[in-house]
Amino acid sequence: MADYLPLPGNDDDLAQPQFPNNGLTPSRVASLDAFRGLCVFLMMLVDYGGSLFPIISHSPWDGLRLADFVMPFFLFISGVSLALVHKKVSNKPGATWKAVLRAAKLFFLGVLLQGGYLHGVSDLTYGVDLERIRWFGILQRIAIGYLFAALCEIWLSRPVHQGLGIVKRYHLHWLFVVFLSVVFCGLSYGLYVQDWQFEQPLSSPSMPTNNNSVYSVKCSVRGDLGPACNAAGMIDRYVIGINHLYKKPVYRNLEDCNISSSGEVPELSPSWCHAPFDPEGILGSLMAAVTCIIGLQYGHVLASLQDHRKRLHYWSLLSVPLLVLGIFLAIVGIPVNKSLYTVSYTLITSSAAGLTFCALYLLVDSCGYRQFTGILEWMGKHSLAIFILVTSNVAVVLIQGFYWKTPQNNIIHWIVALAKSA
Repeated sequence: MADYLPLPGNDDDLAQPQFPNNGLTPSRVASLDAFRGLCVFLMMLVDYGGSLFPIISHSPWDGLRLADFVMPFFLFISGVSLALVHKKVSNKPGATWKAVLRAAKLFFLGVLLQGGYLHGVSDLTYGVDLERIRWFGILQRIAIGYLFAALCEIWLSRPVHQGLGIVKRYHLHWLFVVFLSVVFCGLSYGLYVQDWQFEQPLSSPSMPTNNNSVYSVKCSVRGDLGPACNAAGMIDRYVIGINHLYKKPVYRNLEDCNISSSGEVPELSPSWCHAPFDPEGILGSLMAAVTCIIGLQYGHVLASLQDHRKRLHYWSLLSVPLLVLGIFLAIVGIPVNKSLYTVSYTLITSSAAGLTFCALYLLVDSCGYRQFTGILEWMGKHSLAIFILVTSNVAVVLIQGFYWKTPQNNIIHWIVALAKSA
């Protein structure tokens, strides 16, 4: 089997595993490529179109919008892919070492791309202060979910015996899912969040100053899932450090924060509106791993069964109960929240990923309508490269390196200025 990263894309070491053509399925699971390409397209759509159409951007806190499905979809695909790679594991310690190395490579690639070293559209400086580097991000979360799911697949799968059903063979996976969910809920609702305070520089981080604003946040509460006093934020502040968290959390778009069109938070807004918060933090990564492990179960069906109808039947039996349970939890009071990656959010988005995969599999692999998804398949095969070049601003960095007389006279600056004037 070819090596696999959680966000596979190119044609060599990240290539998708091949299957023999038995008349029932094509030699490559094209729908998996198309699904991965769909995720890349959605990521670019919400990144670049979210400012023009806020309804598709991330929900400020509770709720679901289009952008909130992208991360779970990527994690789901990682799980499906893992089942194909680790279909047979003869050397568990060796497979574990490879999985750890693979996850570490992806994690540090994420730090490089999203840690703050590369500039954005409006900032032409390079480099990042190690005291303020962001350690967690999109690729880092995928790496963590991938590692949990890989270890689950390597060590918790029962040997294949004739007559042993898929559910029985992988029942320990589901017990591990329940365990992670219980740990997440126990910490989210059980930890006591004390009052806390933080400092925010009055100037840009690139121009250090001793003049800081000190903000205090009053909590003294347990089980709060709001943006100010949740346990996830407290864990990240203690373990990662508040200076290493995401500086522009999406909850600043809440009405309470009264954010300006330039992205500034007024001083009269609640103190927590000024605080960093990482939507890809430690506690939420537990439930991100759950999404990956759920995707792993879909991959087991793909690897074990050959008939299209049976695959779709099993996937439907997985997706519908997850959706019903997720909606039930949301109704009884567990909010659907991407920033916290709550249990209800995990179940609903995992089910949505499963149903989307079913639809693409039916369209592409079962019915053979690949002419409609050709571009998505191509994007899926090169998803990591597209992520690096486009969504991580590497292409922007390279293009902005060419300018006329002054650094501001570059193509990106002209495009942004034209968009603002329009």
